[in-house]
Amino acid sequence: MILTIIAAAAENNALGKDNDLVWHLPDDFKRFKTLTSGHFIIMGRKTFESFPKPLPNRTHVIITRQKDYPVPEGCIVVESIEDAIKIAVTSSGVEKPENEEVFIIGGGEIYKQSINIANKIELTRVHTEVEADTFFPEIDGNDWKLIEEEYHPKDEKHQFNFTYLTYIRK
Repeated sequence: MILTIIAAAAENNALGKDNDLVWHLPDDFKRFKTLTSGHFIIMGRKTFESFPKPLPNRTHVIITRQKDYPVPEGCIVVESIEDAIKIAVTSSGVEKPENEEVFIIGGGEIYKQSINIANKIELTRVHTEVEADTFFPEIDGNDWKLIEEEYHPKDEKHQFNFTYLTYIRK
């Protein structure tokens, strides 16, 4: 199984403010949808609550310490990142094949807890610095190797330049 962190972060590693994104990048949303559709997505409760409704064609695993958290239909609630990964790996009662991808989609605390156990990072680096209250952890060049990058200039739909970066664990 491939455990992939997927995020969009500014050059100062800002992810969001007040439980919301600080930019609107339609192409990044499309890429997120393409990569995560049909897969398990693991997230913290606040990230889940930032969505208007569960994302289609994905199995949501929500991490929360709230004992009586109301489980939305089709979603799974667990207490830890370890439990979330276990559920994603063995959901069908059979361990996932090596090439099956499970995505960690946030937020900041969940990224911090998973950066040392993930195999891959799909990062959209937004070329700006913004004020935020949630940040992506530093990517340590001793642990991660950049294997792909694709630059996108700003345009009428995208307020900022951004680059898709794919890292794998060394």
